[in-house]
Amino acid sequence: MLLSKFGEKFTSHSGILSLMDDLGNALAGNDQMIMMGGGNPAHIPEVDALFRQRLQRILDSQSEFTRLVGTYDPPGGEQTFCRELAAMLRRRFGWKLTERNICLTQGSQTAFFMLFNILGGEAANGHNRRIQLPLAPEYIGYSDCGIGEDLFTAEKPDIEEIDAHTFKYHVNFDALNVNEDTAALCVSRPTNPTGNVLTDQEIEQLDGLAKDNDIPLIIDGAYGLPFPELIFTEATPHWDEHVILCLSLSKLGLPALRTGIVIASEQIISAVSAMNAITSLAPNSVGPLMTLDMVRDDSIMTMSRDIIKPWYEDRMQFACQEFKRELGDLPWAMHKPEGAMFLWLWFKGLPITSLELYERLKERGVLVVSGHYFFPGIKEEWQHQHECLRVTYTRDRDTVRRGIAIIAEEVRKAYASDSV
Repeated sequence: MLLSKFGEKFTSHSGILSLMDDLGNALAGNDQMIMMGGGNPAHIPEVDALFRQRLQRILDSQSEFTRLVGTYDPPGGEQTFCRELAAMLRRRFGWKLTERNICLTQGSQTAFFMLFNILGGEAANGHNRRIQLPLAPEYIGYSDCGIGEDLFTAEKPDIEEIDAHTFKYHVNFDALNVNEDTAALCVSRPTNPTGNVLTDQEIEQLDGLAKDNDIPLIIDGAYGLPFPELIFTEATPHWDEHVILCLSLSKLGLPALRTGIVIASEQIISAVSAMNAITSLAPNSVGPLMTLDMVRDDSIMTMSRDIIKPWYEDRMQFACQEFKRELGDLPWAMHKPEGAMFLWLWFKGLPITSLELYERLKERGVLVVSGHYFFPGIKEEWQHQHECLRVTYTRDRDTVRRGIAIIAEEVRKAYASDSV
């Protein structure tokens, strides 16, 4: 079968395809696999109970049930939800927006596919405009979103070594080159894979660069602010007319409902809504209607702050303690865990690649993610890319403890083999 260039690109191997295949196959075929690789949110009993109650109220109402499954929404998504969300954001943060500044998509991954290709690629003037990632590592799902090639450019971060086993990435503003071929700046906050939270000062400086160059600053807040608030450090929600803020209902505990939220200028919202109409007619209604009451009374914020955030922070602290105990004096460091649901491990001078370490761990029944996938836009070879792992800590404590012990065993073996 002869495929188009589009067909060849989007049916070939990609990092996100490899990750999702591994996760799905492991879950389907091996009940003993210790899943420490994916970004699936945990099932928090109190949160599940709230969603079950809401679903039951919908099922008990014929009109609500019809809205849920039997009515097309406009291309921008369920308008009552968009209107109530705009009202909440004005109420909580004073943002000057209306429902015309909000649209919904079939998950935030779809939102980024649309946004990156609306803004980046070959422009009318013939320039190949790129999405600038102010630092990498960044989210694995960005890498293969471009319809064309060479969509991303990125800079290596400044690395602050906080102590012997803790470090933090910062934007290297001296190296950040924004020019006429830059279509947009894009950051995730907190960052998947590292848990890094860009400081308020870094966000303000990036916003200033975007305004000076009349381009958008895209902030991926899927794990962040204002919900689900998986942030364990000080950070302020940020939006203005130059910002495209992307949110999600997935990390609240609704990943299967595929609900992305785009908050942006009316021009951007109009463009994304138009693409919705062409690609899917309209986003689904389930996620918005499941959370509508929570947005209307602000309880989506209190649930995030009082239930979801503490649950993940407790699991994060437990996993950090276990890694410190198991890895001991090996040449390792962990990115300061400031948010999301991952720990990012750096094994300095690792004798094997992170991909080989991933394969060895998979053979031992522990699924993690090799760090080399998370550097879209970095063109030159960088050893650091092959020395890192992303580890998820959301399983029960006993499972996480066993997984960490096996990771430590394999890392020790790798270093020991180099010294023989």
